[in-house]
Amino acid sequence: MEKRWWVLVVVLTGAVMDLLDATVMTVAGPSVQAGLGGTEATLQWLTAGYALPFGVLLVIGGRLGDRWGRRRLFLIGAIGFTLASVACAVAVSPAMLLAARVAQGALGALMIPQGFGLLSTVFTSGRERGRAFSLFGPVSALAGIGGPIFAGMLIAWNLGGLDWRLIFLINVPLGAFAIFGALAWMPADHGDRAARLDPLGALLVAAGSAALVLPLIQGREAGWPWWTFALLAAAVVAFAALARRQATSSSPILAPALLRKRSFVAGLSVAVVLFAGSGGLMLVLSLFLQLGLRYSALHTGLALAPVAVGIAASSLLVPVLSSRLGRRLLHAGLGVELLGVLGFAVVAAVGTTDVAFAAAGLTSGVGLGLLFGPLIQSTLSVAGPDEVGSASGAINAVQQIATALGVAVLGTVFFAGATPAHALVTGALVVAASCVVCAVVVLALPHAERNAAA
Repeated sequence: MEKRWWVLVVVLTGAVMDLLDATVMTVAGPSVQAGLGGTEATLQWLTAGYALPFGVLLVIGGRLGDRWGRRRLFLIGAIGFTLASVACAVAVSPAMLLAARVAQGALGALMIPQGFGLLSTVFTSGRERGRAFSLFGPVSALAGIGGPIFAGMLIAWNLGGLDWRLIFLINVPLGAFAIFGALAWMPADHGDRAARLDPLGALLVAAGSAALVLPLIQGREAGWPWWTFALLAAAVVAFAALARRQATSSSPILAPALLRKRSFVAGLSVAVVLFAGSGGLMLVLSLFLQLGLRYSALHTGLALAPVAVGIAASSLLVPVLSSRLGRRLLHAGLGVELLGVLGFAVVAAVGTTDVAFAAAGLTSGVGLGLLFGPLIQSTLSVAGPDEVGSASGAINAVQQIATALGVAVLGTVFFAGATPAHALVTGALVVAASCVVCAVVVLALPHAERNAAA
């Protein structure tokens, strides 16, 4: 196999490591809590603690690669991510595990953004580059389907009494291959020292995101003391300062012109609500199955698999449907997602069976599959050639930060419920309401990519 294809394998390995660790804790959380202890908020932090730093540093991770060299940043990220995974596996307390999860997210944000830039360098032919990039969809789908199931299998296997620790140790051989492959096959580059960063802008993103998520997760357990509201107010101030900073910085995180485009702001708003809803709902479903129905980790992973199957299946239809329906495809996806979410509410209210739960999961997944790609495409279509990099980086970061926000909000809603079934009904109705809000905001998006300039 030619060298450039080995580079693709290495980049995909890094992507799989990230995708597995972003999804496995949805299933593994209760097993971790049983082994290490911790509060209900711990279950939320095990997911949010990875997604939040990943999203925040993703904003500047690609820019750091431009400045210091993509292979160098990929190696730093891969080595650090592997060591952080080992730290997760040997954790002896919830605080130690959470710190390692934060390190995983931060180092993953250094590793992942380098992949597309490296592939663009080694695949100079447009046709081959298209073939290489096209593999990310199937690999992401397989990781999304297999992650929770794989986590459940490893926990059920319990090799050597390691229980949930195996889900982190699997990153050791994957990380070793990524590190070796980067040294052996990735082209060395020294970066461009002229590439500039905006550390103040990145700091405001981090401060605003942390000030928003922290009180939403800890507030209920703490009884909503004054500092929770003070942090929420501080988050508003930080994001307002960030918006102002984008207009005055010589190297803004987000191109200021994008914030003046109604369609882009609308698309970003829909992305926040959509990814927050989907990320939070997956946590709520897992908690309902494990804490409410007493499913094992493996049974839970299998029960959640129809969601990922639905996403993978409907994603295959998107290229054809998008050209025919344009913006209407987003409304169709929201409608299908709404049916699936309401299906979860009905199943929880009247009593569940595996078949009914799987039907609701498959429906919800089909809706999400019809939404993810078209939403990103429609939002990016309004960006000019010199704004696409900034716009795509913003969407990727929003996806991760919104997931942490959704875990915070819907996790709090779940634990405030009288029973797991009642909590799932409430959480599902919150997500259903968010679908309706998204359907209204989608009206501000262009009808189709070809109309973006209008």
